[in-house]
Amino acid sequence: MKKHINGVDLCVETSGDPAGTPILLVGNTVLTWPDDLCARLAALRRFVVRYDLRGTGHSRAPGSGADPEAPEYTLRDLVADAAGVLDAMDLPSAHVAGFGAGGWIAQLLALDHPDRVTTLTLVATRPTAPGPSDPDLPEHAPELMAHFMNPPEVDWADRESVVGFMLENARHMAGPEFDEAESREAIEQIHYRTLATLDPDDDPGGAHRADQMGTAFAALDCGPRWRERLGAIKAPTLVVHGADDPFFPVGNARALAAEIPAAELLVLPGTGNGLPRRTWDAVVSAMLRHTS
Repeated sequence: MKKHINGVDLCVETSGDPAGTPILLVGNTVLTWPDDLCARLAALRRFVVRYDLRGTGHSRAPGSGADPEAPEYTLRDLVADAAGVLDAMDLPSAHVAGFGAGGWIAQLLALDHPDRVTTLTLVATRPTAPGPSDPDLPEHAPELMAHFMNPPEVDWADRESVVGFMLENARHMAGPEFDEAESREAIEQIHYRTLATLDPDDDPGGAHRADQMGTAFAALDCGPRWRERLGAIKAPTLVVHGADDPFFPVGNARALAAEIPAAELLVLPGTGNGLPRRTWDAVVSAMLRHTS
C-alpha cells in the first residue's frame, strides 16, 4: 500500500493481525527483512510493518530524474518518515528494529521520538554515520573495501550480469558460511521488484544499488553525531550482530551494547553482515522475548 508521508509516497507492507504486538522493521526496502522471517514473527502474534525508504523500492518516484546516489533528503528526514509510518498505521508506538543503515534510523527514532519506541532492536549496524569511523571502532575489512573499490563491469540491462554482480557482493559480505542458493533467491527477488519500479527515464544501475546495497547512504547528509547521546536511550535494547561481519565488524555492536543502558548483545557465530535463514531460530526467539 502507498502512504503519503512527509510529502512523499512511501510503500508500506504489513503482515499479521493488526491487533497483535506492532513491530516496525526498518531497512533499505521491505526485502531487507525477508518475507519468511516476517511470516514467522507474524505467526507469533506480531503485527509486522515494513516499508521502502524514500528513494528505494516502490517508494521511488518513477521518472523523477533524481540521482539515487545523491539524495536530496537527510538522515533526519528518514527518521521523520519512520515516525510518519507509525502515524499512517495509527500506531502510537511500536517495537522498532533497524538493520544496517536502518539501525541509524532506529537509534535516532529512539533518541528523538522516545515515546514512539517501545523496545529497540539493532541489527548489523554501528553508532556512527557513513565515513571514517571513530578510532575505537573497527573499520570495514580491507579485503571487502578493496572489492567494492574495484568492482567488475556490470550490464545493468542484463539480468544475469546484475544478479552475478550482487551475488559476488553478497559473498564478500557473508562471512565464512555463505549459502549461495539462498543469497541468489533473495537477490533475484530484489532484482525483480526493482525492475517493477523503473521507467525509461530511470537509471537502473543506481536503482539496483540503492535497493540492494543502500549506496545512497554514503552521500547522505547525516547531520550531528549521536553516539554521545546513546546513554539517553530509554527503550530496552537488543543488539544483534554477526561475529564475522566484515562491513561493520562486531566491535561496533559491542560498543552499542556497552553505551546503551542495559542493552543485551546477541552475537551470531559464523555470520557476516546479514540474517541468513540458519540464524532465524535464534533471532526470532530473541526478538519474541524482547518484545513480550
